[in-house]
Amino acid sequence: MRIFLRLLSSALVLVATSALPSCTISKMLKVAQTGQEVTVNPSVLESNGENVLFSVTARSPAKHLRKGKVYEFNLSYRYNNGLNQDTVGRLPFLLGEYTYDEQKKDQLVITKQFSFPYTPAKSPGELVAVPVVREVQPGGKRLKGKEMRLARGIVTTGRLVVRQDTTIELLPETADNNMSGTRVLPFYFDAGQSNIRNYLGTNVTALEDFIEANQHTEKVMIVAGHSPDSLDRHDPRLADKRVQALTKYYKHRVDTDSYLNSVRNIQFESQAYHRRWDLFLNKVQTSALKPEQIDSVVLLINDTPGSYEQKEKSLHRLSFFDYLEEYIYPVMRFGTVAVKYTAPKRYDSEIYLLSKKIVEKQTEGDALTPEELRYSATLTPLLAEKQRIYETSVAMTGSWQAYHNLGVVLLQRSEKEVSDKVRRAYLRRAATNFTLAAHRNPTAEMFYHVAAAYHRANDRLEALQNYDYAIKLGGTHPILDKVFADKAALEIEIGQLDDALGSMSYSSKTYQNTMNRGLIYLLKDNYPGAAKFYQEALVLKPNDPMAYYCLAVIAARTKNEAEMGQQLRRAVQADRAFAQRAVEDLEFRDFASTKTFLEAVR
Repeated sequence: MRIFLRLLSSALVLVATSALPSCTISKMLKVAQTGQEVTVNPSVLESNGENVLFSVTARSPAKHLRKGKVYEFNLSYRYNNGLNQDTVGRLPFLLGEYTYDEQKKDQLVITKQFSFPYTPAKSPGELVAVPVVREVQPGGKRLKGKEMRLARGIVTTGRLVVRQDTTIELLPETADNNMSGTRVLPFYFDAGQSNIRNYLGTNVTALEDFIEANQHTEKVMIVAGHSPDSLDRHDPRLADKRVQALTKYYKHRVDTDSYLNSVRNIQFESQAYHRRWDLFLNKVQTSALKPEQIDSVVLLINDTPGSYEQKEKSLHRLSFFDYLEEYIYPVMRFGTVAVKYTAPKRYDSEIYLLSKKIVEKQTEGDALTPEELRYSATLTPLLAEKQRIYETSVAMTGSWQAYHNLGVVLLQRSEKEVSDKVRRAYLRRAATNFTLAAHRNPTAEMFYHVAAAYHRANDRLEALQNYDYAIKLGGTHPILDKVFADKAALEIEIGQLDDALGSMSYSSKTYQNTMNRGLIYLLKDNYPGAAKFYQEALVLKPNDPMAYYCLAVIAARTKNEAEMGQQLRRAVQADRAFAQRAVEDLEFRDFASTKTFLEAVR
């Protein structure tokens, strides 16, 4: 009997011990939730570039702290009508994570920054928190509290960026096959270097392809220069070394890769440009600098006394010297190879039929010249057939024209796709082919095409990099004007508002730039300034629904219900799509049930 009582007593102790932690956790949860407070800034989540950024502040009584246990909030973002939920992070009241409230010393405070990637599917949604008490040791017990909704999301005003796409046209193709002429290939060198670099911004591949094509070469003219910066000018023979490097490379490739030409039968001429301010000024005058900035550079170089080094140092004092250093100096480190060559004419009345046989591998590729093969693509209206012809041309010749036109055809195919995944795949393939074309023919326009394709595919970092390449190569004012405008639009999309303003300062006053300036002011909470730009945009493009809509957003933020209703009504009248957009837009959350709002979107 005594043994039985002892066993029963031991069992009761064991049960009580095992039940104790659960009771302690429950009590700790109750204590922690007494007077707790969780706030989110901003109270309605907003997209910032490609991410949603926000901070969460949590307060809880200090008396809930227990050794070996922790109270925390697990944060999640729920969207798509509650079907999807992403884990965001947690706020644990652990030593080192919290501080004591300065006003209420018995309260603990945690403030933490969070972010998650933005996608259109995540708007609208809600940020929720689940309070949890858990034992710290592995496998410890957990007890959850009631779920809390912290914030709604996502305001997408920052994505109201205007970008007017420039249509990229197919290069004109002809079949006269007159291939005689002069081929000019530019090269660029690193600062202070004369080594030929075989990467972006060079024409090494194009030069090799030309030599291997074995066109009868009569004469080769090679020139090179240097930048005014200290790295280039410290060596007075740097331009000569660059000429020698290009000449040596050309002769070597002829010896190893050409069976028709020989070095002894080619006339070589060369010239090194030393300290040529005229070349520098020519680049400045074809840059995106403002006329008064260009004039100040011309005045400094032509009319200011001083040595070459002194004038270069004077350039450093200009407020826009960073533009010269980033976009002008690199292209002064140049070399140019000009090749005069001849090739026999060839005519073929069956170009299209032969091209089909070449594509289908029923005849040899040399049945047509590269120009005739590309020309055959203009003889069919079918994009799929054009694509196959240009793909064959790329595989056979690797010419920049074939890569470019293949990229254009892929862009055209992307515009006809309903599936976003397939559309982006076409755009990325187009960008790849534009890149290969630009490597073989590096101009500002070519790299702009690369950037535009990546931009349309939402590959923003690649697009930004190629906008920069286009600017550095220089070009006509219309091209650079559009490059800077689209670069600014991209910088707004990734949240770099100040950089966008800087880019727009080199671009003209267009509808796109005016709208985007208004958006920047709106995002910076300068509502009078933003409204001024949107009114200017309506002058440039009367009855524009986007401008009216943005004015309605400003009115909603400034709590001007009458103005909000008036501008929103104008936007909806101009484009009915803005009615649904306004209904889903959290900018109008305070007016969604008002008569003014409902009449405006009706």
